[in-house]
Amino acid sequence: MEFLAGGRAEVRITRADVGKRVSVRRLTGGGAGVPPFTDAVGVLTSWDQGVLSITRRSGETVRIEESSLVAAKVVPDRPATARHGAARPSSGEPARRRGPAATARELQTVAARGWPAVETAHLGEWTLRASGGFTRRANSVLPLGDPGVPLEVALERIGQWYDERGLPPLIMVATGQADTDERLAAELAERGWTGERHTTVRIAALAPLADTDADTGGVTLSREPGAEWLALYNRTGEAAASEEATRIARQVLTGGPSVWFATVAGADGGTAAIGRLVVDGRWAGFAALEVAPAARRQGLATLVMTALAERALEEGASAAYLQVEADNADALAFYGRLGFTEHHGYHYRRARPGGRR
Repeated sequence: MEFLAGGRAEVRITRADVGKRVSVRRLTGGGAGVPPFTDAVGVLTSWDQGVLSITRRSGETVRIEESSLVAAKVVPDRPATARHGAARPSSGEPARRRGPAATARELQTVAARGWPAVETAHLGEWTLRASGGFTRRANSVLPLGDPGVPLEVALERIGQWYDERGLPPLIMVATGQADTDERLAAELAERGWTGERHTTVRIAALAPLADTDADTGGVTLSREPGAEWLALYNRTGEAAASEEATRIARQVLTGGPSVWFATVAGADGGTAAIGRLVVDGRWAGFAALEVAPAARRQGLATLVMTALAERALEEGASAAYLQVEADNADALAFYGRLGFTEHHGYHYRRARPGGRR
């Protein structure tokens, strides 16, 4: 690292730099064939009880003991035009109308890390997820690859696992990308698994989202969602029913490599708009964008998206993704104006009671 190549090495970061991109060098202890130092570059996502967590562009999180630090500094931001990483537009096509190259599996994996379930189990390459019923994403099977057993056996085991947790068996199935996904959807339909909640995954280059004239000074970013944030987020309406439900919702919402919550205060002192961001390597995932009914048509949704995109760029992300239910015409139109284009879709397959075995 340049700051270690010459001169005196020193630690030039503090807890106030959480959320910034940093370079650090730490002692390894050395030993035969082991270098005495190792370097890490990424976003400083936490610094608690003497341990730093740094998330690399790959999404990997490195935990470093504060006592092992030899040198560290904040990495200067690169110009947004150099980091958005979007595919080069064809002649006459605006850059914001083209999204970054990605596979459905990459996006499914990133999205799962950005909305992590409270409890998981593996069935071959499939992941079973449960979170007390808070959102389908965190309470469904993610079938990436081979379950390692015949489908009938897999469905039997899935049914038993969810029965033990008092949850309905759900399987998330991607569409529009791979023949294997289409076959799985057809095989589940033949066995009585009904389809629901069809959703479209949209992507965009990140830099144009932050390149607006919006004044984001009124947007507050925090690492935890406050009570007012949760109250406006429509999916946590039932969470207030019990402390356990609230705990589970918070655990899912705050999970992910680097998570931020945006809040805009209203003129009446309440919360006018909210949003959620998770940064994972090159990807910035946007979710939970809500505007209070009385504050709509004032540009607050764009303001929140801009503020979160600015933060994502600061953390080294270059591409954006989000998920929208296919029948939400207003949301699809809004995100289309921001430059998001469809990448692939997915829906859930629900087991018919008594029909999965």
